[in-house]
Amino acid sequence: MGGCFSVSLPCDQVVNQFSQWLCLRGCYIHNLPENIVALQHAMAMLTAKLDDVLRTVGREEFTGRQQRISQVQVWHANVLTTKKKVDDLLSTYEAELQRLCLCGFCSKDLKLSYLYGRSVRLMLREVEKLSSQGGFDVVVEASTFGEVDEIPIQPTIFGQERMLEKAWTLLMEDGSGMLGLYGMGGVGKTTLLTQINNKFSEISDRFEVVIWVVVSKSATVRKIQRDIAQKVGLVEMGSGEKDENQRALDIYNVLRRRKFALLLDDIWEKVDLKAVGVPYPTRNNGCKVAFTTRSRDVCGRMGVDDPVEVSCLQPDESWDLFQRTVGENTLGSHPDIPELARKVARKCRGLPLALNVIGETMACKRTVHEWCHAVDVLTSSATEFSGMEDEILPVLKYSYDNLSGEMVRSCFLYCSLFPEDYHIDKERLVEYWIGEGFVSEKESRERTLNQGYEIVGTLVRACLLMEERKDKSYVKMHDVVREMALWISSDFGNQKERCVVRAGVGLREVPKLKEWATVRKMSLMNNGIEEIFDSHECGELTTLFLQKNAFVKISGEFFRCMPHLAVLDLSENHSLEELPEEISELGSLRYLDVSYTCVNQLPVGLWELKKLIHLNLEHMSRLGSILGISSLWNLRTLGLRGLVLDMRLVNELELLEHLQVVTIDISSASVVKPLLWSHRLVVCIREVDFKYLEEESMRVLTLPTIVNLRRLSIKRCGMREIEIEKTTSSSSSS
Repeated sequence: MGGCFSVSLPCDQVVNQFSQWLCLRGCYIHNLPENIVALQHAMAMLTAKLDDVLRTVGREEFTGRQQRISQVQVWHANVLTTKKKVDDLLSTYEAELQRLCLCGFCSKDLKLSYLYGRSVRLMLREVEKLSSQGGFDVVVEASTFGEVDEIPIQPTIFGQERMLEKAWTLLMEDGSGMLGLYGMGGVGKTTLLTQINNKFSEISDRFEVVIWVVVSKSATVRKIQRDIAQKVGLVEMGSGEKDENQRALDIYNVLRRRKFALLLDDIWEKVDLKAVGVPYPTRNNGCKVAFTTRSRDVCGRMGVDDPVEVSCLQPDESWDLFQRTVGENTLGSHPDIPELARKVARKCRGLPLALNVIGETMACKRTVHEWCHAVDVLTSSATEFSGMEDEILPVLKYSYDNLSGEMVRSCFLYCSLFPEDYHIDKERLVEYWIGEGFVSEKESRERTLNQGYEIVGTLVRACLLMEERKDKSYVKMHDVVREMALWISSDFGNQKERCVVRAGVGLREVPKLKEWATVRKMSLMNNGIEEIFDSHECGELTTLFLQKNAFVKISGEFFRCMPHLAVLDLSENHSLEELPEEISELGSLRYLDVSYTCVNQLPVGLWELKKLIHLNLEHMSRLGSILGISSLWNLRTLGLRGLVLDMRLVNELELLEHLQVVTIDISSASVVKPLLWSHRLVVCIREVDFKYLEEESMRVLTLPTIVNLRRLSIKRCGMREIEIEKTTSSSSSS
């Protein structure tokens, strides 16, 4: 028929091309061990060649009358950059080798082994190429003393000009000798420090030597000493014959006679300047030290109590950087692309690393379909976007790896269960952690909360959580950091259903999963789900967030197979009128929140949940009697605001020996004295509302000292006077 055509290729040609492709992939995996050995050997030879060149350079530069030629300078910088890449690449080679199987002909994860093998091979070629470039006939030339080694960089820091000016001003103040720059990974700290380095060239007559050292996570005192020594001409200490103390003395004797500036990039812990041999910068010597780090704690340990936070770019600044990275030709290739590009840029949330990587990826995409697909992928599963797993998430993961202990890491990953840009209440977050067992509840309430808040503070200072500027009781997670946390929780994308987070995405029903049995955490909060009928085997599930939906009915079958569920949040489902009896079968449940629902009766078997430590029944306006609650003898936190408190309930609360926190409403004068005279209960009261107390006997309200009280509300009461005793409740006589 007209308009039809066909293309035929010889079968041998197709088979041959496929075989070559398969062989290439197989070589990356099968030859991995020998390629790693070859890379180690090549890097050792390159390092030796670098030492030889620098030894020659150092002898001439030490007098201050010679400087290395530009070729040596560029080659040296390239070698240091490559060495850092090689160190990072080889840091996981043992794990990569263990992944191989069938005598090295196959792998337990072909994709990861192929990518790693290819990276090793490409890095080997890069090292060999650098080594071949290291034969210099001339390495130095006459120089002006104190010239700064300018580092190539883009001329403008988009959106960070003011920050650069602020940092430079702080560093150059007469009374300031130390500057700390901190912020999350990929935010532009190194770029900012590089700009500071290059600004020293504008005032080269004021500083005799400017030293740049890339510290990184695995740096040692010896490595820092070696880099400083190479800059000031003490390259002979690279032989390793001297101990750290002698090398420190050599460096000190050189630097104490010079006005220097030391720039330390990417430090992860305190750098002991004395141990390195660097004189401490003071007003008298006029020397300067500036450093970058991801941790504000490190700034404090370095003696900088007012560091400069390097923040993400503002929306307009983000768009400026993104459109320059993508390019005018691509943005102008179709009228609809600019608006789609703005959506893509917004997904980066002002993180320069993400803006650059994603912008470079999209620079060649010139159809609307490709840009729409990019928006969809970044919205639904950002880890699948090109460059995300290879270039963005691994950089951020270093901050996660640096957290001390599995408990803190687990607490961090838990924060990814909330929707994008969600304001997380700190105390509520700590309560979840306690329910999960991350934070022990066996200590006093104060000590338990302090431990939880310490973890929150650790995550904030590590730039993995952001504290709200106006209300410090809330934190939130940067969207790209959240993607990193979800990536880690899913075993780096290998088990995507281990942590199911569909929070705040407009769901109308529970998502369909292939492997319910592997799910450990599930968050479906902030959606529009109305009903759950299905039953699933959820043997690993420990946390289930269903709050803020539109539930009308939840089938009891849904809860039948959740033996390890510890945290269940059903709060703010305002149309939910009934809880299934099967909730009583959740024998591992420790945290249950059904506040702000219309449930009128709790399941009878609920009182059998002996492990329950947190129960929130606040503002359940239709809830009837909760007599029998004393059977929950392990309760520590109980929310009862909005419920009627009578003497029978007061007597039951007295029986809860482990109760530490209770929130209540008082609308009957008959319970005021018994409640406030009970030393057991008074110390537990955190929030109390007095409502509609019009009796003559309540004209004067005498309150004992309630040490844990945070909130007191009095509404439509006939009180004329309130007296707060200074004595403890046990000695109250009123």
